[in-house]
Amino acid sequence: MVTNAILGGMADTVAQLISAINARGSLKPGGLAKHDPLSIELHDLDRKDGLLGQDFEAAAANPFDFERLVRFMSYGFAIAPVQFKWFRFLEMSFPIIKGNMWGPAMLRVLCDQFLFSPLSVLTFFVAMTIAEGGGKRAVSAKLRDMYFRTLMTSYLVWPAVQIVNFRFMPLQLQLPFVSCVSIAWTAYLSLANSADAEI
Repeated sequence: MVTNAILGGMADTVAQLISAINARGSLKPGGLAKHDPLSIELHDLDRKDGLLGQDFEAAAANPFDFERLVRFMSYGFAIAPVQFKWFRFLEMSFPIIKGNMWGPAMLRVLCDQFLFSPLSVLTFFVAMTIAEGGGKRAVSAKLRDMYFRTLMTSYLVWPAVQIVNFRFMPLQLQLPFVSCVSIAWTAYLSLANSADAEI
């Protein structure tokens, strides 16, 4: 649970840094450079106010959101036992034996993707919207705008991850493996959730 919380916090931090870099680039006359988003332009160094002028003001306008970080860490902490019990249920329902390894692994992936994933995405958006102070109307709007798109995106990522997870990882390493991959996925969710909130 603690590991999941830390990884969720790392993912949200990555998402907030990506947002800050994008915001910084959009303030410049040419926007972000296509090949080097972290570059410092020469006119930045040449100005009297240096790097702490407008850029500092822009950073102050978009400070790091610690409340958002806590929400993501809390969600990671709370969802870990559910994920672990789900993986244990899949292991008991579809045991992998020496003569039949791929069949049960694929059944686990199918169950995970068509039963757990839709509920997981739903739970994420409902929990985050409520944690942000939204009510029924906000939850409905978030689900209408983000649910289907996010679920379809998850189907591009998670089936391959779960094939590796269920086929090669022992039960005690399945959740840490998924949590490590989830850094990138949760960063995507964080960006999607915050982008929708800003619209």
